[in-house]
Amino acid sequence: MEKAAPKVLAANEGETLSVMSGNYRILVSGKETGGAFAVIEMLVPPGGGPGPHAHADFEESFYIVEGEVLVKSEVSTFTATKGDFINIPKGGIVHCFKNKSDKMAHLICTVVPAGLEEMFLEIGQPVKAGEFLPSPVMSDPEVAKKMLAIAEKYGQKVYPPDYLDKV
Repeated sequence: MEKAAPKVLAANEGETLSVMSGNYRILVSGKETGGAFAVIEMLVPPGGGPGPHAHADFEESFYIVEGEVLVKSEVSTFTATKGDFINIPKGGIVHCFKNKSDKMAHLICTVVPAGLEEMFLEIGQPVKAGEFLPSPVMSDPEVAKKMLAIAEKYGQKVYPPDYLDKV
């Protein structure tokens, strides 16, 4: 049986995508782990982050490397800072996060099983490390419709931006 070699990425290597104004670098994909998991490095600008959404079929974990991120779910609100860890279990709880600081937030996201990175590959635009693009205009009905269809294709259920305001 042939043994697989360790994967090593330098700080500026790997596939980097502009996703909703942030940069997501795929550190290891499901194609490389037999679908077991994927790891994505996220650089989220001030005010950035996904709106309320849920996914029943995979777990999503975040480790905060730098920054301040407000994490909301149907049951709680938490401000995560450097060194904090958040796990969104399988089952479909509605959640979101936003960078509430005036500095870039740096997160490491792990998804089990893999698959979320494939959605990012479909909706994102390849960029060079350190290159940031503006967020797509979600008020454009065609853009919003396309994004919703892609999210649903990857097991995401998307909710209105104010869905978790009562939490």
